[in-house]
Amino acid sequence: MTPETLIDFVYDEAATLDEMRWEDWLALFHEDGRYWMPLEWQQQDPILQPSLMYEDQLLLTVRVERLSGERTFSQKPKSRCHHLLQRPRVLSLGEGDGIFRLRTSFIYTETRGDNLERYSGWVSHKLVEVDGALKIKLKRVDLINFDAPFGNLQLFI
Repeated sequence: MTPETLIDFVYDEAATLDEMRWEDWLALFHEDGRYWMPLEWQQQDPILQPSLMYEDQLLLTVRVERLSGERTFSQKPKSRCHHLLQRPRVLSLGEGDGIFRLRTSFIYTETRGDNLERYSGWVSHKLVEVDGALKIKLKRVDLINFDAPFGNLQLFI
């Protein structure tokens, strides 16, 4: 797997979210994949320490179904998002363990009606190859203002 292929994957994943293609985004996850947003700076454990989010395939599916549903009144009007990404840094090409690691700085904007929220931080991806396709084993979102009060995130960073 080339570094360019890994970098393109991260950009394409963000575009999938910005285009509200929820099912396509969910399909990018490995069956054991996790979406994690830590509550602490440099937090190492999502199980024994509280997190803003720590979602497996089941919870991600429930959220995607809610976003896609016609009876989701909290999404009228629908939320929209935009990811502004710095070029992802490839940290590992899977040497030894088969896990490709990337880290990306971002600014994320989410809007619904006249409400606009901005978040910034870093996304760490752990990717694996399954049948020739990349899958997300872990997507970790570290917000720079993790300890500040903020409203509900409706979509996915």
